[in-house]
Amino acid sequence: MILEKVIRNSGCAVVKGCGHIDVSSVCADSRKVSEGALFVAVKGFATDGHEYISAVIGKGARVIVYEDEAALQRQTAGIGTEGIALVKAESSRHALAIIAANFYDNPSEKLTLVGITGTNGKTTTVTLLHRMFTAMGYSCGLLSTIANYVGTRGTEAVNTTSDPLTINSLLAEMVETGCEYCFMEVSSIGVEQERVAGLKFKAGIFSNLTHDHLDYHKTFAEYLRCKKLFFDTLPADAYAITNIDDRNGLVMVQNTKAEVVTYSLRSIADHTCRVMEQSFEGMLLKIDGTEAWSTLIGLHNAYNLLAIYTTAVVLGAEPEEVLVAMSTLKPAPGRLENIRGPRDISVIIDYAHTPDALENVLKTLREIAPDRELICLFGCGGDRDRTKRPEMAAIAQKLADRIIVTSDNSRTEKTSDIMSDIKAGMDLSGRARSLFIEDREEAIRTAIMIAGQGATILLAGKGHETYQIIGKEKRHFDEKEIVKGIFETM
Repeated sequence: MILEKVIRNSGCAVVKGCGHIDVSSVCADSRKVSEGALFVAVKGFATDGHEYISAVIGKGARVIVYEDEAALQRQTAGIGTEGIALVKAESSRHALAIIAANFYDNPSEKLTLVGITGTNGKTTTVTLLHRMFTAMGYSCGLLSTIANYVGTRGTEAVNTTSDPLTINSLLAEMVETGCEYCFMEVSSIGVEQERVAGLKFKAGIFSNLTHDHLDYHKTFAEYLRCKKLFFDTLPADAYAITNIDDRNGLVMVQNTKAEVVTYSLRSIADHTCRVMEQSFEGMLLKIDGTEAWSTLIGLHNAYNLLAIYTTAVVLGAEPEEVLVAMSTLKPAPGRLENIRGPRDISVIIDYAHTPDALENVLKTLREIAPDRELICLFGCGGDRDRTKRPEMAAIAQKLADRIIVTSDNSRTEKTSDIMSDIKAGMDLSGRARSLFIEDREEAIRTAIMIAGQGATILLAGKGHETYQIIGKEKRHFDEKEIVKGIFETM
């Protein structure tokens, strides 16, 4: 593709060279640059792409997109730039997103792209949407925390919201293979870093907003602003689908140009739901006056199911067809997965890693089995938001009979320091009901050994993850394997 088309509407201007240069590839990673590439120098948090300009020129890059003039001059001093186009950007980060979309021929405009943002429920909602629309006969793509799918072909995901080049490359594959829909998670960090700039969304969904990512955003107000920005930028022909039971549900859509559609379990809304009954096997819902069964459990999943029902109906599906398809859906991996064991013990594996998510899951387990002993095992990630650690401890103390505090992905923090932060959220009665065991596998074994007849054990925080990050090492760690192995020896 020629350079002029690649940089169209990106806020860039060619300051040296020819706009008719043919661009063979687009890169923001200097290690991936090859002959004929366009390199976008982005200022990141760990590295600055401007510091690699001379290196990528040496590797054959023909176009350099930059925002820092002084850095460009330093990098090109003493080397030839003959035949190389220099392109000045107002913001390299924004330019990268638009350039990526242009280079892949704006694939988001050629399918129905649905994005969901919120603190909790994103992965479950997009996964269920992907499965439901597939069950209804459509070819669909999925971009999520767990995996990216082009039709039925899946690959492991790295980030909740990938970089613009990865997103547009996958969307282009979806278009090429005949996908009609794509459902993707949109994180607040992804919005703030403009990873979704240049994408054409047909619908945006808001789930909820609670405490998370304050290590990055610093304040809750900034976290909210980044979530809201997603809806502020939706086009007029899109739908803004929002949960009005969340206190920020209407805040999210107050400046959107899109058509607002509301859903609720407690208020008058465009689409409503009531939980009629539930057990470990599933729950009976009444959605817009019609009863439907789901194998998912918990009030939070009632919200997730209502969100996918609302989305499908808004996009033109028949309500009856949607309810039938919904009844066949299974939970997303690592979301309230139930493993039954000896002594009628139920081990529930869930990704809950925020205060709100932990509270939702514990309340659900209490409601379903109020007379069962409830043991909560959890930890908190290292190098992440420290302020939620004592909050999660207080929630576990309030809702669980016994607590085991252990490691999660400790990263470069000491597990003992993280556990001390958690312990600070408990009073004396909470500490008296708690065990503190750094080794997570040992902690799981202990939880099962101390569990009484018919107990419920929640393993919170890891969910679908099959690894632990200790220091900078990623180690295999699959809770389902561990639990089943322990049960086999009992």
